[in-house]
Amino acid sequence: MKLADVLNLRTIGGQITALVIASIVAIHAILTCLFLLTRPEQPDPSVDRGHAQFAASVLLLGAASAADRPRLMADLGRAFPKLDIQPLPAGPVPEASDPEGLDLRSLHRRLDSSYRIFSLVNDQSRHKVGIALPDGAMISARILPDQRMRPLWIGSWTVTLLFVIVSVSLLSLWAARALTAPLSAFAKAAENFSVNGAAASLPERGPEEIRSVARALNRMRERIGALIDDRTKMLAAISHDLRTPITRMRLRAEFIDDEIHRHRMMSDLDQMRSMLESVLSFLRNDRKLEAMTLADIASTLQLVVDQFADIGHKVTYEGPEHAMATVRPDDLTRSITNLVDNSVRYSSHVTLRLATSADCATIEVEDDGPGISDARKEVMLEPFVRGDDARNMDETAGFGLGLSIARAIVLAHGGKLSLHDRQPHGLIVRIELPVRQPNRQAAE
Repeated sequence: MKLADVLNLRTIGGQITALVIASIVAIHAILTCLFLLTRPEQPDPSVDRGHAQFAASVLLLGAASAADRPRLMADLGRAFPKLDIQPLPAGPVPEASDPEGLDLRSLHRRLDSSYRIFSLVNDQSRHKVGIALPDGAMISARILPDQRMRPLWIGSWTVTLLFVIVSVSLLSLWAARALTAPLSAFAKAAENFSVNGAAASLPERGPEEIRSVARALNRMRERIGALIDDRTKMLAAISHDLRTPITRMRLRAEFIDDEIHRHRMMSDLDQMRSMLESVLSFLRNDRKLEAMTLADIASTLQLVVDQFADIGHKVTYEGPEHAMATVRPDDLTRSITNLVDNSVRYSSHVTLRLATSADCATIEVEDDGPGISDARKEVMLEPFVRGDDARNMDETAGFGLGLSIARAIVLAHGGKLSLHDRQPHGLIVRIELPVRQPNRQAAE
């Protein structure tokens, strides 16, 4: 990576470099502020140090002579007024006992066994104790809390460390989102890519690398669309040019005296026209989609059933009389018609079923024909693939576009088309369509 790329904030490398530098600066700034706010002050010698001062005063009084104790006690009172050291009247020494609620283990460790600590009977605050010195003299003093150093894990450094971790984590999440958002938008736009020209172009934003890829993909999309348009126009022209000789051949076939040959010739010409129209229809598929609209799909299915029944096929409908869904009515009719047309070729009876729920409409085209083997179910959904020998009774029946066109229409609705076996024999083509299309445009 070149140095210019690292310093260029428009590139991914430059943004990552800037993020690292900003993180380091932010961490140092946070640590500096916290140190300035929580740094310990210099200790004041006049401040009482708790048990250590108590024990030092008691040891000093215990080592002094009885004549010097009053003067020493007065000096200690001026030096450590919080200890409130007072002499106790002479008398029997009480039993050693720690006042309730006071932890004197630190004080016991500082004094040897010749000093005895006992509770004062008249002490209301429970913070004064009596001490018997080695020579039998007794004094009273106030117990102050022993000022211990706080453990490291409960000090200001713990708060600082936690704050740094949280800050850096939030900063990292924000940075990751800022850097990956263009990639996510790019992936979503690429997933919704369509050659029909209705989908919006890929957004050209983010780092320079992402914008370059978006521009390249937009140009590629334009080239693909142009190629599709050229192919469709070429095939439309071929279709138009072929209709004329086919029509002339039909007129000439009318003058054939042999009835059998004339009938075969007319059948072949009709088959050629049908295949030509089906190929052109497939190649034009998804180029101009009709608008989504709320329609009664149950009525659509019943109309398809009536059309096939009118020409002598045994086709029945099972399902509700009315069922509303957001679909493209003409495309759905075309899809169902292709499926039923395939089924009536290879079976004696076809059943068209409809089941609806709150979110999904399930359409099944069931026939009692020979069915399709499991090994060829997925292959049969591809264009220009005919069925196996069991379902391919007539090699000139078509180009194998019925299932692929139906599948393309179902996918354009956001649905799913699958093939299943019927017992004891036959095929079930199942279509699952969403009832609502909240995230789809009227025409994609």
